[in-house]
Amino acid sequence: MQKLFVDFVIEENEKVVLNEEQSRHIAKSLRMRKGDMITLSNGDGNDWGCIIDEITQNNVILTVCYHQANGTEPSVKITLYQGLPKGDKMGDIIQKCTELGVSVIAPVLTNRCVSRPDAKSAEKKQKRFQKIALEAAQQSGRGIVPEITELQNIKKAVENDDSEVKILFYEGGGESLKSIVKSDVKSVSVYIGPEGGFEKDEVEMIKSAGGKVATLGKRILRTQTAPVAATAAILLLTNNLE
Repeated sequence: MQKLFVDFVIEENEKVVLNEEQSRHIAKSLRMRKGDMITLSNGDGNDWGCIIDEITQNNVILTVCYHQANGTEPSVKITLYQGLPKGDKMGDIIQKCTELGVSVIAPVLTNRCVSRPDAKSAEKKQKRFQKIALEAAQQSGRGIVPEITELQNIKKAVENDDSEVKILFYEGGGESLKSIVKSDVKSVSVYIGPEGGFEKDEVEMIKSAGGKVATLGKRILRTQTAPVAATAAILLLTNNLE
C-alpha cells in the first residue's frame, strides 16, 4: 500500500486533509481514486490505514480507518558518516541506505573531499537530501524518515558519535565484520570515506575514539557502493534481513 509521512497527530475515525503537494502526488503521480486505501505515518511507530473520500482540485480528503504497529524498522540503529562525494552520488547513497534501514545519515567533510560547498550551498543540499530520504522512506514502507544531518567535519562527527559500536571501512584492510558486530547490538556507526578514502590521521582519530577498522572483502569498493554493502552486511549479522 502506498505510504505518506505527515507532520501531525493522527487519530482513528478522523478526517484528514492533505496539503497541496501531497494531494497532487496522490492524484497526478499515483493516479489514485476515491475509495483507494493509503497508509499515513508520523513516525510514532504506527501505520494508519486511510480511505480516500474525496479528491478536489487542490486537496485530498481521507478518513482514518485503523492503525497497526509498523514492523519494518531494524532492531539496530545504524548511523552512516559518509565522506561527501562528488556530483550526485550522495543522493544515491541516501536513497539506497534509507531503503535498507539506516536511521541517521551524516555527510562529513574529510581531508580528501573534493566537494566543499559553502554554508548556503550546504544548507540547500541538506534540504534536497532530506527530501530524497522522505521519498525513499515512503517507497520502502519505513516506520521513520531518516535524519539527514547538516554537513560537519570528521572531527566533530567523531566527537558526537555515541554509538555502541563504531566501524571504519578502510581500503587498507581490517577485521572481519563477524568479529565486530554481534546479533544483539543496538547501535552501530559506519564511517565511509570519499573517493580518495581516509587519510591515516583520520583513521587513527576514529580508532582513538573506540572505532574498529573493518574490511568489506578483498575488492576496493566505490564510495557509493561501500555504504550499501556495509549496511546490508550489518543487517544480516543482526538478523534484520530475515
